[in-house]
Parts: sequence; C-alpha cells; structure tokens
Amino acid sequence: MLLLVGVVAAVVFVGVLLIEGALRPGYDPRYHTGSELELGERGWIQRANFFVLGAGVFAFAMGVQRSLESTIGAVLLALFGLGSTIAGVFAPDPVRGYPPDASTDREADLSWQAKIHDVSGPVMFIALFGACLVLAGQLGGGWRVYTLGTAGVGLVLTAWTAVAYQRDAAITGLVQRGLIVVYWSWIVALGIHLVM
Repeated sequence: MLLLVGVVAAVVFVGVLLIEGALRPGYDPRYHTGSELELGERGWIQRANFFVLGAGVFAFAMGVQRSLESTIGAVLLALFGLGSTIAGVFAPDPVRGYPPDASTDREADLSWQAKIHDVSGPVMFIALFGACLVLAGQLGGGWRVYTLGTAGVGLVLTAWTAVAYQRDAAITGLVQRGLIVVYWSWIVALGIHLVM
C-alpha cells in the first residue's frame, strides 16, 4: 500500500503539472518551470501538488525500505520527499515574466523564501539520483540497468535544467519536464514492480 501511495502521488503530480501548465494564462510550459505555477491566484494548486508529492514519496520510501531493506535508499527518497514539501511551503518570487502582472526585475534580490525554494530543487534531484544509485544495487537484471540508466539520464537533465534556467533559455520548462518524467516514471515503474 505504501508503494502504491507513492505511485499515485507521482502520477498526480505530473498530471497537475501538465494540466495547470496548459491552462494558466501567460504561462508557457516550454519556458516556465513547474515551480512558477506556485505563483498567481491559482498558485495554491501547485503548492498542494508539492505537498501531495512529498507525502506520497515519504510513504514510498517506507515501502521501499520494507521491500528492499535499503535504509540509505529509503532515506534518500525521504529527503526527496522533504525537498518537495519545502518547495511547497516556500514559493519562488515572480520571475521570467510570470505571473504576467508581477514585477520580475532580474536584478532585484531574492526573498528569503525564494532562496529556500531554490535550494530545495537541487536537493530533491540529487537525492533522487543517489537513491537510484543505491537501489540499483538491490535490484537485478533489467531493473538494475533501468535504474542506473535513470540515474544517468536524470543527472544530465538536472544539469541541463540548471544551465537552461541560468541562461534564461526558451526551452527551460521543456527540459525540466523531461527530467520530471524520467524520474517520476521510474518511481511509478519501480513501485508497481515491487508490489507485484
């Protein structure tokens, strides 16, 4: 049951991210990151999405611990869940033209809340990368290869997302969504595999 809670949370997160990104006026999912959906009148939806993901991943971590008996892997997954929760508590500042009616002066100092939010993302993805590496040792055959491949692709996409964001690239949101799909698909697939 704990594993399935994590699977559902991952699917819900991606669904909300894609739907909200498509429906928000002034929001371009190819350019804007998922975190920027926390801004504006409907920002509470993405905040709740981060909380649901955080709770689901905590449950998933407990399920992984019980299934694979990997304390380090479970702790890294829980750290990922904690990062998601922190991202929901501390929203970013208006940035990159979103929301459309907000000032997005790139020279202005970030608020302390935005600074905390900005740290949560890298922590989340580095923790998930580490969890993949640790859990690959507990898995055999094709699952080991898939998990190591997820770690490698995830690391490349994490770095690419960071560079794209810093350079204000037009495809930043698209790259980040690729990163999310790679890691979240692994969570879903692994959860279903361990349940069966």
